[in-house]
Amino acid sequence: MKKLFTIILSLGISFLTFAQENAPKIKGKVKISIIEGTFDCDLTISNIPTLEDYLIRLNSGMNLLHIKSKKPNDFVLGFNKSEKDSTSTGESIAYYFPDNTGKGKFLPKELQFRYVGKFPVATDTISNYSKEDWKGNIAFNGYSVRTDGSQSAWYPYLYDAKKDISYEEMYYDIEIECIDCSTIYMNGNKPVKSKKTTLKSEQPYELALFCGKYNFIDDGNLILLNPTFAEDNINDFSQMVSKYKQYYEKKLKIKFTEPPIFINTTPTAPKYGWLFVSYPTIMGIGYGNDGIGALFDKKKDWYKQYIAHELGHYYFGTYKVLNSELGDMMSEGFTEYLSLKLVEELQGKEFYNKKIEEKIKFLSDFNTIPISKIKSISEIEDRQTFVYDYASMMFIAIEKEIGMKKMWEWIGNILNTKTDFTNYDYLLATLRNTLNDNKKTQEIIEKYFSSTNSTENVLNKVKEKK
Repeated sequence: MKKLFTIILSLGISFLTFAQENAPKIKGKVKISIIEGTFDCDLTISNIPTLEDYLIRLNSGMNLLHIKSKKPNDFVLGFNKSEKDSTSTGESIAYYFPDNTGKGKFLPKELQFRYVGKFPVATDTISNYSKEDWKGNIAFNGYSVRTDGSQSAWYPYLYDAKKDISYEEMYYDIEIECIDCSTIYMNGNKPVKSKKTTLKSEQPYELALFCGKYNFIDDGNLILLNPTFAEDNINDFSQMVSKYKQYYEKKLKIKFTEPPIFINTTPTAPKYGWLFVSYPTIMGIGYGNDGIGALFDKKKDWYKQYIAHELGHYYFGTYKVLNSELGDMMSEGFTEYLSLKLVEELQGKEFYNKKIEEKIKFLSDFNTIPISKIKSISEIEDRQTFVYDYASMMFIAIEKEIGMKKMWEWIGNILNTKTDFTNYDYLLATLRNTLNDNKKTQEIIEKYFSSTNSTENVLNKVKEKK
């Protein structure tokens, strides 16, 4: 069987997250067995926003004992399941609570979920494995459990169906017991050597989880969970991460306050090698030199931009949580732009030009509605090309229009300007404030933001020789 190596650059399947101060909080107890493949959860969600049309997603392998209203009143809720959750990837069931008329929905201020789940444990790749592995898999491999938050939905989270906003990022205060583990890790905390611990976060995170029998390395630049690589390789990689962090800190004048976390684990399917990110966690799934091991291979230049991209998500995703109809475009587009600028300076012009040519090729037959007209993420037909290729090339084009100095200033303003909604108006306002030049701002609007020929305009500008 031919080896498969896949990179998932996105922070999650759900494209939009809401402003940090509006994030719900989840509190309670979780009990796990990596030998049995089980979850036993008692979790309560508070600080619930007022939503007119909503769904609550929870993994379809979780069996509910009950969902209770805790505030304003304490009682067991009846619930319905959505017949169609168009934005779900299939791993979860979408629940809601019908009101007394049966025609609408109601949503208590605080909800308790009591449920259990049992999942397959793939202990080897000869006689005990699955057909495939994927990001939303609650993956037990005999020595650990690995799961993201949004796609797997191992914990319940809200989705605003009217505004297309997902609330998988939460404040949390959770007691985790893994009865047959030695180490517990969840996004927003460092790994803990214990079978039982209480983890808290005063910043919202997607609750990616990795618990099991493993050791870890924390050298200040990065944290590596379950290291199985030569010490020299780890040291070289750590130095590279340090250099990349320093580049961003110098350009953006914002310090990294947390080290990126790399997880090395194996797939539940044979001969898989792939990566996904739930920042600050970068999960590598594979055997030997696949997965995280591929990042240590000095002969593979591709991974350097990948790491640059994911480190850039500290700024666009953690330092600044973006939302609204352009939140995904700004998060991924600016992060991809940052990674291109980093590799241009640290890897050289030749590698940079190669990446630009690749993106130009991807955009050769691409068209999109102007960003000024986008009212919902659903209006974007090819999300992958739009956020990673079109958006980053649009920012390259704008850089050529305003100069590198103003470009870095604009990015800094986007990161540091407070707002409830990082929408088109916000993008435009930060650009106006940066340029302080109405004529130039209007020129950019007409060429790249509002023109039906925006893709052509972007490509023409990017192709211009300096």
